[in-house]
Amino acid sequence: MPIRWYGPADPTDPTYRHFARIVNLVLHAMVFAAVNSGLWFVQEMRHPWSRLPLVSLVWGLVLAIHLTVVLVQRPSKAETPEPPSTP
Repeated sequence: MPIRWYGPADPTDPTYRHFARIVNLVLHAMVFAAVNSGLWFVQEMRHPWSRLPLVSLVWGLVLAIHLTVVLVQRPSKAETPEPPSTP
């Protein structure tokens, strides 16, 4: 099931901001996976690049920090308004 935002886009809504942070994290992870796997593939096909493990490690750490920031900034239940109940 794709991730969707139902309702108006309100940048002041903490849930909407958290959703935007999650989408940015997913895009960051996708770019990391695509570029990193491509670089390792090219390295295996061509000559070795001695700094590639360091680049992968540093970028992976930045991705882990990004994940930590998203989890720390998660809105609490008190901040999120409850949706209207439907009968």
